[in-house]
Amino acid sequence: MTSRSRGEWRLHVVLIIAAALMVVPFGWEILTSFKTSNEVASLPPTLFPAHPTDRGYRSFFEVTPFWTQFSVSVISLVLRVAGQVLVAALAGYAFARLRFPGRNILFALFVLMLMVPSQLFLLGQFGIMKGLGLLNTVPALAIPGIFSAFGTFLMRQAFMTMPRDYEEAARIDGAGTLRIFWSVMLPMARSMLAALAVLTSLYSWNDLLWPLIVTPAGDARPLPVGLASLQGQYGTDYPALMAGALVCTLPLVVVFIVLQRQFFTGIANSGLKG
Repeated sequence: MTSRSRGEWRLHVVLIIAAALMVVPFGWEILTSFKTSNEVASLPPTLFPAHPTDRGYRSFFEVTPFWTQFSVSVISLVLRVAGQVLVAALAGYAFARLRFPGRNILFALFVLMLMVPSQLFLLGQFGIMKGLGLLNTVPALAIPGIFSAFGTFLMRQAFMTMPRDYEEAARIDGAGTLRIFWSVMLPMARSMLAALAVLTSLYSWNDLLWPLIVTPAGDARPLPVGLASLQGQYGTDYPALMAGALVCTLPLVVVFIVLQRQFFTGIANSGLKG
């Protein structure tokens, strides 16, 4: 066995162990959702349910207004993803292709925002939503997430890798800046757009802190907040909690499966690969 083969073998072993560590919690979640409360609390803990039951799923749908919160999550996700993809694409194209005074300084400020914890922006964002009268509404969940320094950086990287020949040919044909962006450059960046859409969907669907602030009461809350409410002060129905977590994970799995090829292609072409 050559040294290269031994290195690849060790790498595969490490990757298999890492994959197992990521899959084990998900498998534990599935098994727990079919257990009874007594089995969950038993010591030593049991791996497989002795008598599988769907009581956890029935309890979750009885306690949680699932379809209302699911609709809120989907609508806010669609608004956030569509808005962020459009705004980030426009800003990324401007930073990558257009020449204007202060471009490099402005982009440096965008990059610096990536180093600032997002929690520091919560107070200002809350004040804006309150001033607009949008508290406890779906737009309040989506609007702050439309503007993303990371998304702008990602799209700038994508547009910078594209050859200028396409732009020059379009300008010779009489196309303006917006026409070149919409008809030439944007279709070429569709893999990066898909990658950004997946990343934004993941963050939007799992966001908990901001929805807790702007949707303080009622059913106009997304699913993560509904899941958090299942954790009681004196006790938690873990089968119902695990069942709800599994149900809430499935839409993200579907989105990733549909866009996985474009996602990996976009990340590989962005210059962010490891």
